[in-house]
Amino acid sequence: MTSSTAPAVLVGGERSGLTALARRIVRGSATTAKWERPALIGLLALTALLYLWDLSVSGWANSFYSAAVQAGASNWEAFFYGSSDAANSITVDKPPASLWLMELSVRAFGLSSFSILLPEALIGVATVGVVFATVRRSFSARTALLAAGVLALTPVAALMFRYNNPDALLVLLLSLSVYFTLRGIQSGNLRWVLWAGAMVGLGFLTKQLQAFVILPALAGIYMVAAPGNWWRRIWHLLLALAAVIVSAGWWVAIVELVPASMRPYIGGSQNNSFLELTFGYNGLGRLTGSETGSVTGGVAAATTAQWGNPGILRLFQDEIGGQITWLLPAALILALAAFIVMRGGRGDPRRATLMLFTAWLFVTALTFSFAEGIFHAYYTVALAPAIAGIVAMGASVLWSYRAASWSWIVAAGAILATVLWGFALLSEAASWLPWLKWTALGLGIVATVLLLLPHRSKRMAAATIAITLTAGLLAPAAYTIDTVLTGHTGSIVTAGPTVLGDLGGGGGRPGGGVRPGGAQPLFGNTGAGGAVTALLSANASEYTWVAAAVGSDSAAGYQLATREPVMPVGGFNGTDPSPTLSEFKADVAAGRIHYFIAGSVGQGNGGSSASGSIANWVAAHFTAKTVDGVTLYDLAAAN
Repeated sequence: MTSSTAPAVLVGGERSGLTALARRIVRGSATTAKWERPALIGLLALTALLYLWDLSVSGWANSFYSAAVQAGASNWEAFFYGSSDAANSITVDKPPASLWLMELSVRAFGLSSFSILLPEALIGVATVGVVFATVRRSFSARTALLAAGVLALTPVAALMFRYNNPDALLVLLLSLSVYFTLRGIQSGNLRWVLWAGAMVGLGFLTKQLQAFVILPALAGIYMVAAPGNWWRRIWHLLLALAAVIVSAGWWVAIVELVPASMRPYIGGSQNNSFLELTFGYNGLGRLTGSETGSVTGGVAAATTAQWGNPGILRLFQDEIGGQITWLLPAALILALAAFIVMRGGRGDPRRATLMLFTAWLFVTALTFSFAEGIFHAYYTVALAPAIAGIVAMGASVLWSYRAASWSWIVAAGAILATVLWGFALLSEAASWLPWLKWTALGLGIVATVLLLLPHRSKRMAAATIAITLTAGLLAPAAYTIDTVLTGHTGSIVTAGPTVLGDLGGGGGRPGGGVRPGGAQPLFGNTGAGGAVTALLSANASEYTWVAAAVGSDSAAGYQLATREPVMPVGGFNGTDPSPTLSEFKADVAAGRIHYFIAGSVGQGNGGSSASGSIANWVAAHFTAKTVDGVTLYDLAAAN
């Protein structure tokens, strides 16, 4: 028995949903040219090689999430909630979907940097495949391969698909939502729209409201381009919204309905509420800057000093430009030209595909540009599939008008804008490969001249295209290779070399990226060694937590070294009221915490001061001792 609304049934001999997508990527279709499938498999293999190359170079990468993965891989309750520690004192400040994949990998292969980061690299390969499949539905195989290749060589994509932040899974889910929306536009079948809604809902369980940024693009283009009357399209979108709510809401409902005493504290919130985290710290606060308990000191301090100046040019500033904007000028030029000349009704599949990718780019870019709260350069990975698709599809449209001289003029303008902007970006990294900017600029000028020459033979046209692609992709590809060969650690990371005017403050270099050129030390920034590990590990089974430390960055390193629960007092920033002073005293009195590790006290934008009170109480009532430069207090000494 079949149903038009069931997202995983056999329809017309082809299984719908994710199975159909995987089949199309791997096996192609009856009309697939003989060379297309080997070319796609070769591209995916090269992408896998790129993203898996020396994957452990970053060590624990973001130890905040690696510690949570260690916890979830050893305790199923921690797995479900996304706890920072296996004793379930507090969760990370995001939903746990991205952690689940890494935790399953660790359960299968054991705890290591490689097993943690392996799912991220595979997610990257899958995203490249999804972008190929999406573009291929309406454009040629060459166009789809170009889109997929551009995505694979985007610097910030190479960074995030080799890192353990939630952004990698979010980008895959957003790409899937676009694919399924286009299937719905092309077929008018409800099941594809339901799949699209489900992907957005799972995106919410990955990075909360950032997943919803794409909703106006999905809904707007579906209303414009899908078949059927207005009421049918509205009904489909309402059901898709229901799919979003169900796929995201089941976990939220459980968390909110379980009594607070029976689950870990919700990290990042001030009142132990996931809904508050959703609409505050990880929601509207990101737009307004009013993120209670965040590392900001308010909007004025957060923007210019830390996250760049909000405004239409933000994505082109400082380190942000080198993450994602190499081909953004070309994408804008090609999209504009393509929309001017494309023919066909509102349901034309080529137009609908380009419209959706362009809407995806604009709504996301505008959100990032004007957000006044926390903004990191690596967030721009959410733009990577859209830019890659627009460049490839726009170039394809121009190629279809190659008999007209204007198409070559537009192409010349696009490549010239690309290499000039690339020259500016490379000039910000003046000491890194100084020859590269001149080489790319020279190739770009040659390509511009060739594109403007009349009376091209087929051989000359092929040479012109090859030089143009090389000129446009040389600089971002070099950035990508540098990113792959360099270790990155910490919560704020950037792709490519150090540039002038870097923002942030991630630790090892200006601009928010710790790039030590090797694995992360087991104890993060503490400088501690084996003596501290041995001390904390001694008689570990007698305690719920072998230690407590203010802030997750500090606690995570000790937890990864000992493989034992370490309580992150105050959560990520040390500004959450978890635990309170009275709760901490009760844990100490019950003998549940062995050591307290001294360190800096969390300070944030109006957050809790409980961590400071705890640190002061410990210092006043227990004797400090120093081991390998680390100050500890034995909380069990009085019991």
